[in-house]
Amino acid sequence: MRASDASAAVEAPRLPIEVVAALIRNVQGQILLVRKRGTTAFMQPGGKREPGEDDLGALARELHEEIGCRMVPGSAVAHGIFDAPAAHEPGRTVRAAIYSIHVTGDIACQAEIAELIWLDPAAPGDTPLAALTRDVVLPLVVEATGNAQAR
Repeated sequence: MRASDASAAVEAPRLPIEVVAALIRNVQGQILLVRKRGTTAFMQPGGKREPGEDDLGALARELHEEIGCRMVPGSAVAHGIFDAPAAHEPGRTVRAAIYSIHVTGDIACQAEIAELIWLDPAAPGDTPLAALTRDVVLPLVVEATGNAQAR
């Protein structure tokens, strides 16, 4: 390879990691966050789609695998698709389709989930959060809560 060929070879941009994420709130208005084994940041439950899955199918499967509960049919409300730096893959971006949902059944750590917490979105304190959670989800919830209270 000639030097000019080498300089022309540019690393292809890495595609975002595409996931679906659940925004689950309890009656106190707290949101459910999970921390995967071997990681430090808390984030929404959810994950990658398998071939042939749509968003809600993937979300239902991931919730059952990760935290043992079931999504209530017809409860999903789409908030949109958002990009943020990936929490545990430096230099990568996560692209998440975020849905508010209601769940049924007991919620408990399963599979790769090491810990779960309920967090007040208006007062996260020093909880280590994934960028998507900190920069997108919390402001989304706080804004929605403020708008609902203003009515």
